[in-house]
Amino acid sequence: MKQKNYTKHFIILSVLLVVLFFVNISLGSVSIPFDEIFTTLIGGKSTKASWEIIILNFRLPKAITAILVGSGLSICGLLMQTLFRNPLAGPFVLGISSGASLGVAILILGSSVFGGFLLSASISNISLPIAASLGAFLVLSAVIIAANKVRNTMSILIIGLMFGSLTSAVISVLAYFSEAEQIQQYLFWSFGSLGNLSWNEIIVFILIYSIGILGTLSVIKPLNSFLLGENYAKSLGINIKKNRNIILLITSLLTGVITAFSGPIAFVGLAVPHIARLFFTTSNHKILIPAVAILGGIILLICDGIAQLPTSEYTLPINAITSLFGAPVVIWLLVRKKKIYI
Repeated sequence: MKQKNYTKHFIILSVLLVVLFFVNISLGSVSIPFDEIFTTLIGGKSTKASWEIIILNFRLPKAITAILVGSGLSICGLLMQTLFRNPLAGPFVLGISSGASLGVAILILGSSVFGGFLLSASISNISLPIAASLGAFLVLSAVIIAANKVRNTMSILIIGLMFGSLTSAVISVLAYFSEAEQIQQYLFWSFGSLGNLSWNEIIVFILIYSIGILGTLSVIKPLNSFLLGENYAKSLGINIKKNRNIILLITSLLTGVITAFSGPIAFVGLAVPHIARLFFTTSNHKILIPAVAILGGIILLICDGIAQLPTSEYTLPINAITSLFGAPVVIWLLVRKKKIYI
């Protein structure tokens, strides 16, 4: 019976995701009829050439990015909460996002300290994702090395938090010596954005995202065993160290590429796994992984729709909307259910 109910849940959520996808594409400062959007998406010719350009080059990439970012962060949050058995763990606890932020900060803010080379490099659109990826990779390497040196999983969580604090301190020092214009540029990046990716960047994004998803599917059994503790997992023949490194690598890969292309986006990775557990009332990752992926995409599409301020030419920071919209929803759900669990 439960499996039948979950099937209904997935059908409803999938339909909602598709509907919100089309609604998201229809939103913007330029009003475009639904039939024109549908015609363009199936390869037909739009009545106006400008509508076709807006849909294919701006709105469609942004909607796809929203789904990728929302589902990716939600999966990372689920992996971290399960690995550390901590309801407050999220995709950023390893310091990977902070490492990506440090890379961007060195590029943008570091020109005051390191000279004109970084200033000229920061002009390029591709330089920000490259800098963020390098920063995330450096922190990832440090976390993986630390993970192989300690036996206690909770120690890895603390080490990740310390890396985050360390990188934040370095960013503060760089900001202190930077010009107001550079600080503003970095601040705008930290707001997060879903609408700046070209199709080439989205293809790279999808490839890395797919690798992360395949890796996640390969560790479903270890994830379920981790819920009952590492000793129980060992009794099932699970290689703790190997699977822990795989989970850390997957989370770092997804978090790093998301932060590199879209900036740091808060709330989604922390809250969506809890929303999924409340709706599906299960701890089985075979069900939770697709559930959080779909819910994450739905929530970020909604947040992006709110951020666009329909009928207005202004767009609010997506990072602010995810927290303003999402936090009250989670509080209400938890108060209603009166408990939280992993």
